[in-house]
Amino acid sequence: MLLKVLKNTVLLFVLVLIACGSGVEKNKTQNDEIQNDNLKLNDTGIIVGANQTENYLPLLNGKSVGIVANQTSVIFKDENNNYAHIVDSLLALKVDIKKVFAPEHGFRGKADAGEHVDDGFDTKTNLPIVSLHGKNRKPTSEQLKDLDAVVFDIQDVGVRFYTYISTLHNVMEACAEANIPVIILDRPNPNGHYIDGPTLEIENKSFLGMHPIPLVHGMTIGEYAQMINGEHWLKNGIQCNISIIPIKNYSHSTSYSLPIRPSPNLPNDQSIKLYPSLGLFEGTNINAGRGTEFQFQRYGAPFLNSETMSFTYTPIANFGAKYPKHQNKLCYGEDLRNAEINGQMTLKWVIKAYENSTDKSKFFNTDNFTKHAGTSKLQKQIENGDTEAQIKASWQEGLASFKKVREKYLLYD
Repeated sequence: MLLKVLKNTVLLFVLVLIACGSGVEKNKTQNDEIQNDNLKLNDTGIIVGANQTENYLPLLNGKSVGIVANQTSVIFKDENNNYAHIVDSLLALKVDIKKVFAPEHGFRGKADAGEHVDDGFDTKTNLPIVSLHGKNRKPTSEQLKDLDAVVFDIQDVGVRFYTYISTLHNVMEACAEANIPVIILDRPNPNGHYIDGPTLEIENKSFLGMHPIPLVHGMTIGEYAQMINGEHWLKNGIQCNISIIPIKNYSHSTSYSLPIRPSPNLPNDQSIKLYPSLGLFEGTNINAGRGTEFQFQRYGAPFLNSETMSFTYTPIANFGAKYPKHQNKLCYGEDLRNAEINGQMTLKWVIKAYENSTDKSKFFNTDNFTKHAGTSKLQKQIENGDTEAQIKASWQEGLASFKKVREKYLLYD
């Protein structure tokens, strides 16, 4: 066994050295789609599932494999977070990868939120890319027919309307119907230390929220997959054959700085912390920093009160935001780059923006806001002038119920 582990370790080292060359240059450009702008070392000793090749290569040997992956799907080389993409790594290890399934933002993570992603071919490997954010969001039986196993390896941020958990559901459902096992390579949840927000009402389900869970669910992808199976959320109550490669040296209280942007508009740790709170602006006519270098670290609009909202900026088309809200218009709002937020989501900025709207009829995009909130009640509560404390009190029964269910599926303390 020791000889096998040593062999795999040496092979992985050689593989990553080849794939990375002399290492990855950090923050090569201002808009680098890969690196987290606030990159710092994770000194917790965390070993993500993808790095544990000795535990999942036996599940792939001799099989035709599909992989659900994006730019975060990497094997880390060292403590400096040099890495090789898992697709390149598995190919070098002679795994027979037939195709890559790409979620929202695409395989290389360059598409804007909600943007149609086309099928195609990866220019580096020539593998076919099957979009799960284009013609179909669930793999078809035709797309799965030549596969014996599917690997799922995507970094999540623990927020219900962040669509990778919806992709997880769809992949599990399609594979369960085709009797194909799914190997899930688990990764830490940077917002995994708390649970908060309104619980989705099932009549408001959409791709932005498919299950009756709070807005911040406090689970890793692996734990969430167990919940999908255990709660029989797949069509007709079927269950998917899943194997989870768990994270080593991780608990939900472990701080984890993402070394790779999980999507174009989450550039750093602060944006990821603020995303559960500022993401609700996606269902309004308020710009949440898209079209700037500080996505989800500011908010504003031309119709906010310029006397009380003195911070200004002008969104322009840029990487990850081809058509940002209020493009080329001066927006009044608030700069949150240094805002403190720990262990909770807050409504204070959404409420403040609403209260400071000079024309409140422009504020909500009702259908989209309901999809993000998971409930039609939140908009009404804000319009009625309810305080944050009053609104949060209305969430507590749903949060308590969810926590009891969540306990059954946890892999980590």
